[in-house]
Amino acid sequence: SAGFISEKMINSKITLDFAYSLYLTLNKTLIPKPQIKRLVQKWYVLTTLTSRYITSPESFMDRDIRAMVEKGFVEFFSEIEAAVLSETFWDIGLPQNLETSAPKSPYFNVYLASQVYSGDTAFLSVSTKISDLINIMGDIHHVFPKGYLIENGVNEASKYNQVANYAYMDTQANISIGKKAPVDYIAEVVNQCNTRIPIIGQIIDLQTLMNNFVANCIPDNIGDLRAGDYDDFLKERRKLIARKIKRFYEAL
Repeated sequence: SAGFISEKMINSKITLDFAYSLYLTLNKTLIPKPQIKRLVQKWYVLTTLTSRYITSPESFMDRDIRAMVEKGFVEFFSEIEAAVLSETFWDIGLPQNLETSAPKSPYFNVYLASQVYSGDTAFLSVSTKISDLINIMGDIHHVFPKGYLIENGVNEASKYNQVANYAYMDTQANISIGKKAPVDYIAEVVNQCNTRIPIIGQIIDLQTLMNNFVANCIPDNIGDLRAGDYDDFLKERRKLIARKIKRFYEAL
C-alpha cells in the first residue's frame, strides 16, 4: 500500500525486516492500527532514503530499539524525522543523491513507489500504469534517447544512463521516439493533440499531456530541449523527483 509492489524495488532486506519487526512490536502497543500502518510505512521510507541500516546495521538497530523502548516509538520517530529529513535534505541532499546511474538506487525506487502510490501512468501514456510496467517487468527508457545523446557526444554510459533520464514508457512509444531529440518528439505529441491521431504514445489532449509531465516529473520546457540542454534537464528533473518523493512521504 506504500507503493513497493515488487521485490526488485527493495534495496535492503535488512531495512525491510526491521520495518516488519517494528510492525509486530507496535501491534502489541495501544497505538491505533491505522496509525501503526502509517508509522511503519513512513519509517520504511525514511530508513530507505537515509540508508540507515546499510552501514553497521546491527549497531543502528540496537540503538534504535533501545531508544524506542525508552521514549516510545512516536516520540523517537518524531526526533529522527526532524533530524534527518530537514528541508536541506529535501532541497539539496536528495537531489544530490539522485545524481547516479544506478537504476536500483534506493532513491529512484522510492520515486517509483511514489508513482505507484499515486496511480501514475507511464510517460506519454493514458492507460498504462507505472505499477503495470513494474509488475510485468516493463522496460525503463530514456527521456533523452540514448542513441540521440551518443550521436551528440554524450558517450559515457554513466552520463546517458542517469536515473534522472529514466522513465517507464510503453515500448511502442519508445520505438516511435527512436533517436529523436525531445524538441522533435514532443512537437509530434503536441501536434497529435490537434489532429487527435496518436503517433507517439496515446495522448491526444494538451491538458492530459501536461498532467502526464507532472506525474513523471518531466520539466515543462521539455519540448524546447536539445542535447546542449541535457545537463540542465538532469538538474531540474532531480529537483522535481525530490519534491514528488517529499509529497509522497508526507501523504503516507
